[in-house]
Amino acid sequence: MLKIDTHTHIMPKRLPDWSSKLGYGSFIHLEHHREGAARMMQGDRFFREVMANCWDPVIRVEEYAAAGVQVQVICTIPVLFAYWAKPQDTADIARFLNDDIARTVQDDPRHYVGLATLPMQDVDLAIEELARCRDLGFSGIQIGSNINGYNLSEPRFDPLWAACAEWGMAVMVHPWDMMGKEMMGKYWLPWLVGMPAETSRAACSMVFSGVFDRHPSLRVMFSHASGAFLPTLGRIEHGWRCRPDLVAVDNPNNPRDYVGRFWVDSITHDARLMDYVLDLQGADRIVMGSDYPFPLGDLEFGKYIEEEMALEDAQMEAIFHGAALEWLGLDKARFA
Repeated sequence: MLKIDTHTHIMPKRLPDWSSKLGYGSFIHLEHHREGAARMMQGDRFFREVMANCWDPVIRVEEYAAAGVQVQVICTIPVLFAYWAKPQDTADIARFLNDDIARTVQDDPRHYVGLATLPMQDVDLAIEELARCRDLGFSGIQIGSNINGYNLSEPRFDPLWAACAEWGMAVMVHPWDMMGKEMMGKYWLPWLVGMPAETSRAACSMVFSGVFDRHPSLRVMFSHASGAFLPTLGRIEHGWRCRPDLVAVDNPNNPRDYVGRFWVDSITHDARLMDYVLDLQGADRIVMGSDYPFPLGDLEFGKYIEEEMALEDAQMEAIFHGAALEWLGLDKARFA
């Protein structure tokens, strides 16, 4: 069976020291301190150690082949978004990161599909880079769950949604810059608590503001199985019913009506939760994802879906490639 991993991260092997070059900020750069490994440095602060599978496309294909997965949808690591920087600097960084992804895809289109990063703090620059990446053959973009604290419901982003819809560019929403992170540094809580909340924040913002109504052809995927959105949909719907004066101020429609109008990935780590998501979304709106190569991801590439869930063949095919092809606007023949 064709398997497409829609949620994987990659970075260039060499990252310029933008902090020194630009004279401000704590941009990420790499220190290659030993063979096959590098330290991600945020300015002068150690952020994380990464292995060669974070940048080497040959190693990545080999590791995926061992797991029986043929295709990787690649996008940058959210800590590289740099939305906080001067807009033109972020645009230049995005161009550098996107060019690296484009080369990887162009060198091996059977195994790679690219999602671009954009300077989201300046929508005009973002659309300019979106157009360039469309011409380079990208299938879509990856964006953060908020942009410097602004929700995705902000009217400033509407021209970008319109451009993505018109040009058929898929959108992946990934949690980042987690709200409340200053108050929960211990126990890795920003990743365990903040990330699911961030994705729900993004989904609620787009639903309540009517983004999906204004742009019905927009193809959006919320990562990590929508975070807390689908698991707390009952509460979200109840809030819409009991306090429409606070919730339904921009969109009168029930938030439950939007389930199935977007995609989510399969990163639940739990077959029971996946059953619930499947019941709500249907298999044709769930894409397989892993968050490779990071340890919090599903590095068994949906093995639990095959071994712990009694799914029909059609459901399996939808989750492992059918839904992804529709979300990305791609033909299965590309990967034959």
